[in-house]
Amino acid sequence: MRLPVEMRVQGSVSPIRGKTADISLGGFYLSTVFTFTVGTELDITFQAGEATVLAVGRVVTCDPNVGNGIQFLRMLPEDQEELGNFLQSVEAEQNPQLRP
Repeated sequence: MRLPVEMRVQGSVSPIRGKTADISLGGFYLSTVFTFTVGTELDITFQAGEATVLAVGRVVTCDPNVGNGIQFLRMLPEDQEELGNFLQSVEAEQNPQLRP
């Protein structure tokens, strides 16, 4: 799922914008030519439906000139719930047999 995401390297004020290639409750894959090094911590903001989700993440994989795997480290419980609800609704739309 492609969602616009805004990140800031911790301690920086300049935002970096991109799009997720995949997202779950545990993190996301960021498609980007300009990759981050493994271990970089990021402040992350993105929209999950109508909700704005804030998180702190860490780069856990680096595929040069392709993208990064980013793991969520911290997220408020209400943001995690919003993300979970959003992912469930998208999955139900894509797989009608999962609808109640």
